[in-house]
Amino acid sequence: MANSEKVDAGNLSDSEKTTNTVCVSTDDENIILNPQFEDGLNNWTGRGCKIALHDSIADGKILPKSGKFFASATERTQSWNGIQQEITGRVQRKFVYEVTALVRIFGNNVTTSDVRATLYVQKPDFREQYIGIANVQATDKDWAQIQGKFLLNDSPSKVIVYLEGPPAGTDILLNTLVIKHAAKTPPSPPPDFKNVAFGVNIIENSNLDNGINGWSPLGNCTLSVRTGSPRVIPPMARDSLGPHESLSGRYILVTNRTQTYMGPSQTITEKLTLYLTYQVSAWVRISSGSHGPQNVGIALSVDGQWVNGGQTEVADSRWHEIGGSFRIEKQPSNVFVYIQGPVSGVDLMVAGLQIFPVDRQARFRYLREQTDKIRKQDVKLKFSGLDTSEYTFVKVRQIQNDFPIGSCINRTNIDNEDFVDFFVQHFNWAVFGNELKWYWTEPQQGNLNYKDADDMLDLCEKYKIDIRGHCIFWEVDGNVQQWIKSLNKNDLSAAVQNRLTGLLTRYKGKFKHYDVNNEMLHGSFYQNILGKDIRPNMFKTAHQLDPSATLFVNDYHVEDGCDTNSSPEKYTQQILDLQDQGAPVGGIGIQGHIDSPIGPIVCSALDKLATLGLPIWFTELDVSSTNEYIRGDDLEVMLREAMAHPAVDGVMLWGFWELFMSRDNSHLVNAEGEINEAGRRFLDLKEEWLSQTHGHVDEQGEFSFRGFSGLYNVELVTFEKEISKTFFVDKSDSSGVISIDL
Repeated sequence: MANSEKVDAGNLSDSEKTTNTVCVSTDDENIILNPQFEDGLNNWTGRGCKIALHDSIADGKILPKSGKFFASATERTQSWNGIQQEITGRVQRKFVYEVTALVRIFGNNVTTSDVRATLYVQKPDFREQYIGIANVQATDKDWAQIQGKFLLNDSPSKVIVYLEGPPAGTDILLNTLVIKHAAKTPPSPPPDFKNVAFGVNIIENSNLDNGINGWSPLGNCTLSVRTGSPRVIPPMARDSLGPHESLSGRYILVTNRTQTYMGPSQTITEKLTLYLTYQVSAWVRISSGSHGPQNVGIALSVDGQWVNGGQTEVADSRWHEIGGSFRIEKQPSNVFVYIQGPVSGVDLMVAGLQIFPVDRQARFRYLREQTDKIRKQDVKLKFSGLDTSEYTFVKVRQIQNDFPIGSCINRTNIDNEDFVDFFVQHFNWAVFGNELKWYWTEPQQGNLNYKDADDMLDLCEKYKIDIRGHCIFWEVDGNVQQWIKSLNKNDLSAAVQNRLTGLLTRYKGKFKHYDVNNEMLHGSFYQNILGKDIRPNMFKTAHQLDPSATLFVNDYHVEDGCDTNSSPEKYTQQILDLQDQGAPVGGIGIQGHIDSPIGPIVCSALDKLATLGLPIWFTELDVSSTNEYIRGDDLEVMLREAMAHPAVDGVMLWGFWELFMSRDNSHLVNAEGEINEAGRRFLDLKEEWLSQTHGHVDEQGEFSFRGFSGLYNVELVTFEKEISKTFFVDKSDSSGVISIDL
């Protein structure tokens, strides 16, 4: 996955301001020359193809939407062919630019196709970079608008904007293109949750006291009420709700199912509050029979869009818990919830469906207490050379907490000094977004590129930042480069060995962790070709080449209850299978690309994985909300759950800077360097996890306190002098006694 960053123009040096003042546009000025083709095709060229000017085509059926003319990129033989304009010298580094274009397609019997706006950047050292700005599904019926943003971290020698995407033979039509300095997005206001009934179920007749009133069959299935379901609240809901009345023991039996979607449903449109996070909980069961494991899920239809409310796999006739969550951030006109999943002919049973808003603050209070218990330790400072007969005031202040909190970075990020300043100030670990992946280091066979990774490694070593190696292999077919896919079995085996030897020999001792074979719960490219032994052999060989590195498995949707492929149970079994085959698995990676997280659901997954006795890391954490306060809440949920769980040894964010994140609305720092509300929440948590205390030295020359592990400063003040010293609290030191010589 990838990352991003940006910097404030106010931080430009005087020389940079002087150099760029002449050619840089004002905020409302379009930097594109001849944007509506009123001056013909001047300033425009074809990128690998021809371009032409039109006032209409197709016998007058296609006319410009704006102005009098439009251009076409024609005689295209490659998908990257298109129309382009060089904008070198007209864009300034660390400024956000917004791109808007009107496009459509024409010809070759193609009625719809993806059209992309892309930036080609050439660096002074002749490195090349392609930045995807935006895309739209264009048609041959009408003009469509492309809209997106970009930012340059350094001062390139050449910048070209161009359109690309449709298959060869299809023309790209461009009516107008505008690139302006983007207006600042006003911060979102905090949502008003004053009158929310936290923990109250919004499902009508959940206990089935009134038959199936309030429920409707989705599809041509039959609903009836039976007895014999669990009377206890499912565990993950119980952890959120606390003391609660029992369930009724009644359940909905769904019969005559002929499609997987068929099941009980209920409309909840009027019961939802925007931006509230809802927890979903139910007991589910299927009829016995020889139909194999079945996925059962709680889903929502939000104006026709499917929303995942939690899933589980059922392979027997027992009752199973489903736990999930969701949040609505745009006012819907119609929302209904339904339970779906088993194949045609399998009866479905549903009991105690609950959907309730979660009081996150109540959970936070518990997590604060838990964090203090497991992350803090008793410390005794023993001062020598101090006159204990006189009063000595002592002030202890923690400078750094040594709990690993890191971030993903990309090569382009480190050209932006503002990004680097924030990164080195607030993170003590790093992971490279793409630059260590095989498709990056060897895009064509034998064509090795370690320069980007080397540059990033140099930066981390300069600031004494530890690094995770992500990743040696990626098991998902779609992330394997084409030349590898074309190899036969023997050549692929040799290429795998060369990759291991080349990477781990070059960087021996440099990376503390390696994700050995990424996302093995979601892909099997190497295993399919090379057999089941290849996975443990990757771990064994990696360990032989670099015994100092901890070797991780790494996968997604492990912690959120929404993907049966990567449930904690399946992840646990995969790790046990690897260990049984001799793989030296040293750590469990949970990526953490999560939506509307619920603490007890996350904690439940951590508890299950913790039974393996291996350190757990959140390796790619990001959360997303259009509202910065809710985004901050989501991030706080994940960071507090991590800090409060004894099996979690570190957290890596998957970036923090706008425009350099793999997900929209997930950044903590706006593109031009302003920290947003989510970012302030992150910094507040970092500050909370620094211990501070004061008092006086006792008659034995000692001072005791309870604090987090990490680096501290202590100041001692007597009537005659002031002394300042630093010391380190090591979490592995069970004695907690630190001698300080004055």
